[in-house]
Amino acid sequence: MMLGFEDLLRSLQDCVITENEAAVDVSRTLRQFLQKLSESSRSGVKRCKERCLEEAVQLLRQLSEAQLSGLENDHLTLLVRLLISTQLQMVGISTACRKVDQMLQHLAKVDHQLVFRETRECFHSVVHSDQILCFEDLQRACMFLEDSTVGREVWRESYMSMLNKVSELLPVALQQESLRDGPLCYITVKVCLQIFQLLSSEVAPLVWDEEQRAPVQKILQTLMAIILGQCCNRDTRLLAGTAMAMLINTASENGAGGAAAWSLLQVSHLEPWLLAVGVLRVQCDPAEKDGVARLAVCRGLLTCCRPHILLSSHEDAPENRLLLHGLFPLVFTLCEEKLDCHYFAFEVLNLWLKKVKECLADLWKVTRVRLLPDNCTLLQQLIHLIWTNAESPVRTEQKKVDGVSETARSAFFLLLDLYEMDCKQFCDTKRALYLTLLERIMKLPWEAKAKYHRLCALLPYLGTDKLLDQCPEISSHLLKCLSTNHLAPCGSELYKSLIQQQRRELCGGSSSHAELDLASHWARRWQSVLHEALTSEVPLLQNYSATQLLPCTFQVFPSAVDHMLASLDPYTPGHLHAWACILSSYRAVTGDSLWALQGSSTLETLQLALGSADDKVRLAALNLLCCCPKTKDTPTPQEMAIMRTFIPQNLNCDSSPFRQHFQAGVKKFLIRIRDGCLAYVRGQKGKKKGESSHSERTQDLLDQGIGFVEWLSQLPYTYLAPGHSYQRKKTALLLLSAVLETCTDTWSPDRKKGQPPANISSLISCARQRGQWDFFCRTKQLVLLSCLEDSTNEIRELAAGLLLRFFPPSFLDDLTEVLHTRTKQLLCSPRVQEAQMGALMMKILLQKSKHQCEDCRLNSREGNSKAFCMVKVLVKELEEHYLTAKADMMLAAREKPIHGALSALQRCLLETPNSVYDTLDPSLNMEVLGLLENISLLLLGVLYGDPEACASEKDAPPSFCDMGNAISSLIAQTSAGGQAEGEEFVLLSEEHSLVLTCCWVSLKEIGIFLGSLVEKILTQSKQPSKCLLTKQDLIKAAEIFKNILLKCRHWGAVEGCCIGFTKFCASLLSSSDPELRDIPAQMLKKGLQVVQCLRSTSVTRRAAGLPMLILCILSAEEASKARPLLAHSMQTLLETARTPLNDDWDQTLDLPQVCAVHILQALVRSTALGAAILQFASDVAILSLTLLSSPCWAMRNAALQLYSSLCTRMLGQRSTSEEAGPTQHAMSPAAFFFHYPALQPFLLGELRGSAQDLEGPPNEAKLHLKPSLYPILTLLAQLQPGVQDSEETLSDFLPPLLQLSASPIYSVRMMASKALVAMTPPSEYMNILINLTSQLPSPQQQCSHNRLHGQLLQIKAILERALSGNSSAPSDDLFEVLSRIIASLWMVTEAQRCPLVRAVYLDVVDALRRFFCETYLSDLSSTLLRDLQTPQQSLQVGVSSFHEKAIHFLCADQQWACKIWENFSSASPDLRLTLIAWVLDGQSLRQTGLKEVIQRVLQANLREALLSGSVEYCRSYLAALVAVMVRGDTVSSQRVVLLAPLEEPVLLECLDLLLRDVEDQRGGPEFLSQAFSAASLLLSHWPQSSLKISMIQRWCGILECLWAPDVPEVLRIACAEALCVAGAPLMSHTMKEYSTLVPIMIRLINTGLYLLQDQSQEVRIKAACFASVLHHARRGQSQRNVYLMQVNQALPFLLDVLLAECWDAPGPLEVLMCHLPQSDLRSVLRQASVEGCSSLYEQDEANVFAEPSVMSVHVLPYLLQMAEKYSQSSSLARSLNSWARDNAAQVVDGLAVCKEFQPAESLTPLWLALLVDPRFHSTLCGLLTRAAFLLRLLKTSNYIQHLCDPLSVNTHLQDVCSLLTQNGVHFPSALTAAVAGELPL
Repeated sequence: MMLGFEDLLRSLQDCVITENEAAVDVSRTLRQFLQKLSESSRSGVKRCKERCLEEAVQLLRQLSEAQLSGLENDHLTLLVRLLISTQLQMVGISTACRKVDQMLQHLAKVDHQLVFRETRECFHSVVHSDQILCFEDLQRACMFLEDSTVGREVWRESYMSMLNKVSELLPVALQQESLRDGPLCYITVKVCLQIFQLLSSEVAPLVWDEEQRAPVQKILQTLMAIILGQCCNRDTRLLAGTAMAMLINTASENGAGGAAAWSLLQVSHLEPWLLAVGVLRVQCDPAEKDGVARLAVCRGLLTCCRPHILLSSHEDAPENRLLLHGLFPLVFTLCEEKLDCHYFAFEVLNLWLKKVKECLADLWKVTRVRLLPDNCTLLQQLIHLIWTNAESPVRTEQKKVDGVSETARSAFFLLLDLYEMDCKQFCDTKRALYLTLLERIMKLPWEAKAKYHRLCALLPYLGTDKLLDQCPEISSHLLKCLSTNHLAPCGSELYKSLIQQQRRELCGGSSSHAELDLASHWARRWQSVLHEALTSEVPLLQNYSATQLLPCTFQVFPSAVDHMLASLDPYTPGHLHAWACILSSYRAVTGDSLWALQGSSTLETLQLALGSADDKVRLAALNLLCCCPKTKDTPTPQEMAIMRTFIPQNLNCDSSPFRQHFQAGVKKFLIRIRDGCLAYVRGQKGKKKGESSHSERTQDLLDQGIGFVEWLSQLPYTYLAPGHSYQRKKTALLLLSAVLETCTDTWSPDRKKGQPPANISSLISCARQRGQWDFFCRTKQLVLLSCLEDSTNEIRELAAGLLLRFFPPSFLDDLTEVLHTRTKQLLCSPRVQEAQMGALMMKILLQKSKHQCEDCRLNSREGNSKAFCMVKVLVKELEEHYLTAKADMMLAAREKPIHGALSALQRCLLETPNSVYDTLDPSLNMEVLGLLENISLLLLGVLYGDPEACASEKDAPPSFCDMGNAISSLIAQTSAGGQAEGEEFVLLSEEHSLVLTCCWVSLKEIGIFLGSLVEKILTQSKQPSKCLLTKQDLIKAAEIFKNILLKCRHWGAVEGCCIGFTKFCASLLSSSDPELRDIPAQMLKKGLQVVQCLRSTSVTRRAAGLPMLILCILSAEEASKARPLLAHSMQTLLETARTPLNDDWDQTLDLPQVCAVHILQALVRSTALGAAILQFASDVAILSLTLLSSPCWAMRNAALQLYSSLCTRMLGQRSTSEEAGPTQHAMSPAAFFFHYPALQPFLLGELRGSAQDLEGPPNEAKLHLKPSLYPILTLLAQLQPGVQDSEETLSDFLPPLLQLSASPIYSVRMMASKALVAMTPPSEYMNILINLTSQLPSPQQQCSHNRLHGQLLQIKAILERALSGNSSAPSDDLFEVLSRIIASLWMVTEAQRCPLVRAVYLDVVDALRRFFCETYLSDLSSTLLRDLQTPQQSLQVGVSSFHEKAIHFLCADQQWACKIWENFSSASPDLRLTLIAWVLDGQSLRQTGLKEVIQRVLQANLREALLSGSVEYCRSYLAALVAVMVRGDTVSSQRVVLLAPLEEPVLLECLDLLLRDVEDQRGGPEFLSQAFSAASLLLSHWPQSSLKISMIQRWCGILECLWAPDVPEVLRIACAEALCVAGAPLMSHTMKEYSTLVPIMIRLINTGLYLLQDQSQEVRIKAACFASVLHHARRGQSQRNVYLMQVNQALPFLLDVLLAECWDAPGPLEVLMCHLPQSDLRSVLRQASVEGCSSLYEQDEANVFAEPSVMSVHVLPYLLQMAEKYSQSSSLARSLNSWARDNAAQVVDGLAVCKEFQPAESLTPLWLALLVDPRFHSTLCGLLTRAAFLLRLLKTSNYIQHLCDPLSVNTHLQDVCSLLTQNGVHFPSALTAAVAGELPL
């Protein structure tokens, strides 16, 4: 018997150690070799194993044959056995086995017989065993056959024995249900396949000769049984089909193999049939009708069979060839049928086309005719399949890509290739198919994805010019594609194909063409298109054009960059982003220098881009800096300097995508630095003499690179202290992660890319010699540990990940002890967040502590692992929590709330590298399971209010009201007297929240923990007999899940439990034990029984947790199998839902039918079931539409929800573009009914029934409600319009849809018009329009208003679709339609009494406006204007809608718009409001002349509007006035001025009214914001006067009230906008002469500073606009657009202005000081020492974005500059002296407190508490800022020297700063520089 791996390794190591000294090198190499084998064996990661084995291969190859021959025979034998043992260990990893095989082959060169003998002995232990083959035996057999060279030789010797063993196993595996659908059956079939493939010469005689056929006969019989459905596993059946075909492929004679293949094609027969393969005969009986058998056979034959078999003829019809006449009909039928294996059927179609292409020459020889002549049946069938499946929603299970549509696309490429080869062979020069296909393709709407794929396929055959000339709209369609997520890839692929083909045609095979000339040709076609895309305002279009179009453009036409840059102006909106994208893409593709293209202007433009307010512009500029195709291209010093400025300015961005891209960009930059520095380090080792100048330059670059990494590694720690915003901390951690991933020697086996180089240690040593790159010091650990108590989960997890992955393997003892104490406190916190912190800390302690904690030592025994002891302690802790809750639930909820201990137990058991079998033993596992069961019953009993009722299976779970009453009773029992009788509270009490939170969070944690635990135990269980969980344990676990899901209505608990339950079921269903697999099936059975027998006493929405229980079980079912549980469940639920209601049904009870429908909805909505549910879509749709007629409201409600969810699932990808509209999906009607054919007759029948109800005498009432009608119309309206129905199968839908125009229900008429558009093919548009317009009545004819309204709606809808994107001249048919519309002008006059008809007539005219003559339009406009000016006599339904349409129509023409606006003052109030609403729609902003008229009118009527008394009217009026007075944005360099300035008294009165409204808070926030904006605009245009100053001061007072963080956001936005429109002009240079304006300027700057720190991003951006406008005015760039700077650049700019303009005025010092955090350190220390958890929820700050410590860094340089100006102004000196006198004592006292409170050498709990206190860090920053300022004042002033000793202050300040830095408090570099006496910039 062969020894185990460890024994062999030990024996061989002993042998190597005792080798003689003459073979030292051999011994050393062998020791290294054995070490690598040992590492590979120990590693649990596949990539690590492969890496170690590859290194072992290289080491072994270093030993020559002679050296290996020198080893003793015993040693060589041991070595061979060790390698075979290694190979057996790696049996599941093919690549690893092959590497071991390479080593064995190397040894075989020394002694082949030895290797053969040892391999044979190992193989015979499998073959000659008396036991039946097991899974491991088959794995080994596969490995020897597939991955072992010598093993294959052994196989050839013993194949017959193995065949006998396999033939014995297969029937047994097929008979046992537990085996036939599992891995054993699959691998047995795989062995058969490998035997037939790799040992074909040995197998052939057994099949085609009469002798020794018994084993193969049995195997054949079983394989056919598997194929025909006795096995449910689809993968196994497909593999069996391949094995069968491989067996046929062993035939040496053409006729025998072909006859066998033809015989196998009988698989399509429904009756029993006889299969003949050579001399073998098998009786076949089909078991399943699901198509998989046919699929497996076709797939196998096409994959395996040689051409002579595929071209064989049928014995009864010699002209029929297997490939064309045998296989294709089967493939065609499979693709036509709607089976669960539809995707695989199309894969087979592709295989068939590929085989035809391979055999095409032979086909021509045997048939002597064209394969694909035009209009032949085969060609038409192929095109039909491809066309109808291009929009299939079926996706692959492995990848989330469009499965069937992608394979249909591949098939189209193959078909065109076949057609081209066919035409060339038979000299067909016309190739009519191409133009026919092009014409058909261009009829597809632009929304059809298939359109672009087919154009790509046709392009090589038609040529670029021909394609673009025939289809000029392609460029506009491309832009629309790039604006739509799911169409962007196919649009960019078409563009790439077009330009590649264009270059091929331009070059014509020659390489002599100049690149500039080629780029000019490109520019003529495409420059304007790309320019439009890159500068578009549509984000998707911008993004996709930059990432998809630019790279391929520069790959094909590199010189196109000059054309693109020439058309850009950095100050034009959109151009800066385009500039950065173009340059970064060009640099990434070509590798050219950043500074080579535009010379010195590049740096200036780059600085603009890096400082832009737009995130995407900054990201594009960052990418330009960081990208380079060569990672060794070290960044220049200039680039590093730019990055040092850019990175700190972008740490607090709100956008998560920005942070991710920011990290990626910085990481690229670091990789360039690292790789460049490594190259320099390697170059230093091999440099020659005379290279001193080059060496100095490289040394400088090396120093700068190392220094940059050092700076960046320190930067994040500065901003990780509590008190900084979430955004800044998240970005800092991402940057820190980038540094550590890039510049540390930490290879991660779980990552394929981004690993540090193998020689990174040399660079690290070089940096360490310079005293840098100390990434893992204690103070940095302390900072990351403080992040573990952050309020956000993301920060905690990121910090924990960095600590575990990069930092040293163990903490220091003082850290461990304090952390353990803190963890125990947090685990007992009732706050969920704090308990989660404690659980995370416990997980880190488990992995990072050197020794066991005291609790662990007390509970451990000798030999127990640290993890086991920790888990045991946590189980004891959990038990203590449970016992406390059992005794006193209120006490437990407050002090031992269970969920913290549960979460810690889960993390320590399941999220650590330890195996669960190392941390649990059977007794402890039983204890855990029992605790979980007891806790869940206890908590459910609390929510029930009665534990006995909870244990009962009969009663319904408690409602939320019941749960509330139960908790209130519990509180009343616990408290002294309880709540007074009849007393009610609206809000939940603190005690109520504590109990409820404890219950639902703990139940959620139980579900997640239990499911994950079972999954891990079963996954890591190597032997079922030694599994920690027995069947009874699993049944108990299932009961726990069932109780939580069915007895708790709290969605948080149910949702969390579902996560664990799904894992639980998936683990059981994938088990090889049938008893375990039966547990979920039994749960499902009981769940369905509950549905069918439901008689609950409460009405529940969506059936509570029961749908989730069923969904979890079904989604856990393996996708590769036939999903029998899903099929059974769907059948049961559909039958239950269809059951008629009893005559005595009770609406107060849960009805089984309603519950079944809710469960169906849950299944349909589930993404886990995906495409599997679509096979039942038709039945579910018909059911839901039928149930809409139920008399039960709950049933109708449930059915409607189900129908809505089903429509979303069936229709697939929704278009996101604006042009497609919100209701249209990407599936055409023909494709929809192709996939769901059963729906077509049903929907058509429902429509016809509804239409027939409308027939009858004209005066008869026709309000027959059809509940299913509107949902059906909604479904049809969502289909993609504009697709031609070639077979006219949908024409039957048109008559009923046209008839529904007469429906008396408005919404039905509206939706019928939309459905008509979707169902009408483009060729019928004009016919329908002519038909509908011919029915328009004359004024004298009597007509139904409903019918007329519906017909006009349909005319409008069809017109909009027919004319969209059509700029050609009108056709004769359209002229006929126009004439009929003109003849119906009476419909807009008073002769037509229905306003709705008049309104929709206007819509029709508006759609055709460009085609009408001016006379008609003038008459119509006059009629409308007259009507609008005529007073309304009475109220009428629809009048306001008609007036709105009329105003929109008139205002589209500037002449008529001016007329209606000139009569504004005389118009009715409703009409005025309509006109104002039109302005607010943004229509007026497009016409400059009209805008001036409107502005004049609104100004003239402003006073009247303000005095109107209507808040709504006034609000809209002011919004319209603001809209027309501002040029689209608040930062334009040219705003609209007052055209006719109001007289000063009127202006003063209006301003007074507006400001008084804001001051007195009259109205809501929206109104007040509009009032303040209007007041600011009027104020900015008020001419200079003495009254203006007082009004400005009043306005400033309002500003200072509105910036407060607790003010509504809309008012803060108005405050920021007011600064832009009025504040910036006030601060312009022309107003400096007014001395009274300096205090106002200070107040405005102070307001701007506060707004730049606002929580709302919109407020901050608008405040930055104020700074940008001010910057623009100060630079005198009046002709250019305003450049919008980033928020973090705006803040220092305002401080610059404050200091430059107002430094000697009173006030700036106070402004700077008010932005510093308080510095009273004593109060912070006092509060930290006494504070604890006082409530369940923590109150957030009003502004969580504000960062006092960061503001300190901004303010400090300006304080120091003011101190330097001390001697330049007496007033300033007085202010500074006064401040020093008031604050010096407090500053000195604060420093003294810091000295007194020195942290101990070891970490203490109090110091840790301070480190996690946000007030502590901000107070320290405020204190040190004031101290640095005071120190500078002491140096510049002689009048305050008596206050304190400068030298003492300086010493104390530096000591404090140094001490704090060493103990985990990191300060910004500007602060530390000031402390050191340097003036920050």
